[in-house]
Amino acid sequence: MALWLVLLSALFLLADSASFVNVFIGTTNGGHVFPGATLPHGMVKVGLDTDSPGNQAGYDANATFNATGFSQLHDSGTGGGTSLSNFKLWPLPECKSFASCNTSMSVRKTLRKVLPDGSPDDAGSPGYFATNLSTGVQVELTASRRTALHRYTFPPSSREPRIVVDITNDGLTSNTEPVVNVNTATGRVTGGARFASSFGPGRYNVYTCVDFKGDGYDFKAPTEYGVWLENAPVQNSTQLIQLYSGFLSEMGALLTFPPSPNSIHTTILARVGVSFISSDQACANAESEIPNFDFDETVTTAREIWNELLSRIQVDTQGVDKEITELFYSSLYRTHISPADYTGENPNWSSTEPYYDSFYCNWDTYRTLYPLMSLHDPEVFARIVRGMINIQQHEGWLPECRGATVQQFIQGGSNGDPILGEFFVKFHEHASALNVSAGDLYTALLADAEEQPPNWNLQGRQATVWKQYNFIPSDIYGPGGTATKQVSRTLEHSFGDFAISQVARILNKTDDTTKYQARAGNFINPRFADGQWNYTDPRHCSVNDPLLSTCYLDATNRDGFYESSPMVYVPQDTAKLILLQGGNESFINRLNLIFDQNYFDVTDEPSQQIPFMYHYVNRPGLSTQRSRMILAESYNTTVNGLPGNDDSGAMGSYAVFYLMGMYPLPATRQFLLASPYFPKVTFHNLLFNTTTTIIANNFRGNPQNGMGGTVFVKSVTIDGQPWHSNCYLDWDVFVNGSTIELELTSDINTTCGEGPEGLPPSLSTGGYI
Repeated sequence: MALWLVLLSALFLLADSASFVNVFIGTTNGGHVFPGATLPHGMVKVGLDTDSPGNQAGYDANATFNATGFSQLHDSGTGGGTSLSNFKLWPLPECKSFASCNTSMSVRKTLRKVLPDGSPDDAGSPGYFATNLSTGVQVELTASRRTALHRYTFPPSSREPRIVVDITNDGLTSNTEPVVNVNTATGRVTGGARFASSFGPGRYNVYTCVDFKGDGYDFKAPTEYGVWLENAPVQNSTQLIQLYSGFLSEMGALLTFPPSPNSIHTTILARVGVSFISSDQACANAESEIPNFDFDETVTTAREIWNELLSRIQVDTQGVDKEITELFYSSLYRTHISPADYTGENPNWSSTEPYYDSFYCNWDTYRTLYPLMSLHDPEVFARIVRGMINIQQHEGWLPECRGATVQQFIQGGSNGDPILGEFFVKFHEHASALNVSAGDLYTALLADAEEQPPNWNLQGRQATVWKQYNFIPSDIYGPGGTATKQVSRTLEHSFGDFAISQVARILNKTDDTTKYQARAGNFINPRFADGQWNYTDPRHCSVNDPLLSTCYLDATNRDGFYESSPMVYVPQDTAKLILLQGGNESFINRLNLIFDQNYFDVTDEPSQQIPFMYHYVNRPGLSTQRSRMILAESYNTTVNGLPGNDDSGAMGSYAVFYLMGMYPLPATRQFLLASPYFPKVTFHNLLFNTTTTIIANNFRGNPQNGMGGTVFVKSVTIDGQPWHSNCYLDWDVFVNGSTIELELTSDINTTCGEGPEGLPPSLSTGGYI
């Protein structure tokens, strides 16, 4: 092939960035990734549900698990109980009679067809999902923001194709107060119920509206209809209301459709609107978003929307394995599944502000997901921030682990603070144009920092003792009568106050800057209220823990650490941590021990910055090698390709940054710098209308095991001028649209540059701006 054709082909593929997205990465092995159809931050996430014990996102790529339905709402990458999975539809190609159809989920479920390699016959891409069931029915799914469109193609033998609408079977089988109605003239099914949240004590109401249409032929109404309770359809019944769950708690509708007179196969379209307000609003959502039941057009529109978003970060694929490009765009894709845009669907109050939900949880995402949004999607970032501020204005505190319109259990603390701090530090000069009030943003931050909520396990902070002691004591008990996560909460509150100090500095609030910088220096070790230090075995909550302790909400050893061992980090002041740990060599030895003796936990977010911490002791080559080894060992493009939960895109954004050769410091203007996995990475920021390019000169590919290679940064120039550090970049390069050139070498002993200004900043060195 001529060279110009090769180059043209590469350009075409990168214009279709969605073609590099593998939606099935991390759909087994605890990744809990949602592979179904959705828009960026779409409320509706329509996908296949299975009876897998790991079906937090509904789906499991293990073909041994049965399919149970195709539901409209999911989260992605979470732990906790199985969330959402509401309003399953299910095709029945043939029943002996209407009354004999299996409607109960445990009876109707079936396996998928299996390919020769043992995998299920499933397919997916951004905005589209398909599967072939063992019953011979092909199922295809696509979505708009609040509406799903299903396409069911029945086998030739199906002369009475039927579809079950399941109102009650969410992921937790938690329904109460279900209602279902069938319109006999049109076949429209409406209904809703009340369900339990997956990670907290709350319950939520949600409603649906389902319409049907023949694909390639018309029918006015179903030939048979009825509602069902458990496994008993009742023909010609139109309404059922159940005020509480009992031994017959499953409920829904069943409809029979005339077969297509024009073809061998009958294809039925099902349009499913969803609303957290009412069934009427669910119908209005469906009618406005997908008025013509045009499946192919809906798929095309979704892919165009995804392509526009994904193409804002372009990579040069020359000399790069296709798997790396696939890992990059697949990871970038997953960062835009959550949080979800529920604007117009807030049942708790009326507001003209945006409303976002599925913050599950900020503790996971504040480190890398929102700094990644800063680089390429500031407009949506601004809408999320506006929505968070509006929640604080109505509920008193910023949301932390919200899901399905209700509060869920926090993990670390008020981690909305560094998210708002990240936005304001990066975009304060444009806040007004983005309709973000600086005053309201700061008020929301101060509410978190200074006012203790009635239950700080659901929102806000343990603010009273935080202000009294400057740490969270090990012997102060709270809601539920337990003392846990005290050390981790101390760290999170400290970093939240650092973010507030950054905002206060920009707003010229000198006293507040001093106050919150001081509070940002309160880190960590377990300590009692009387000031005495508590002891924690440094092996606790690691693979080396002799007690095999857990550090989750159900912790078996409540010594204060949450989802991490005491081998933790202090992102705002690594320089101070180095002093406390005995200086550079001691710090390097400690980092080496963390990795070499398996204390590093790649599955959880507190570990994310640790590989880059060699930067602070002037050994960036070690950071580069450690981060590359982590990707080589723990990330790939298979269904097992994640080391743990994707955590609402937290792990996806983490991988994106590592592949770009950077790591962000939230609520600062700095990005730690390594080398990218591509000879060139280009960022386009629509707000600034600028394009920033990072060029890796002397690029010679990526060692598969992460060891060695020509991957270490020897020198950096910005717009042709030498830059004073090989270890970090300032935000200005992304505002201005700069060209950054990295000179790569195979020498791992590179440094950050000459003098202390080459080192990344820390709070105690006064380096942050």
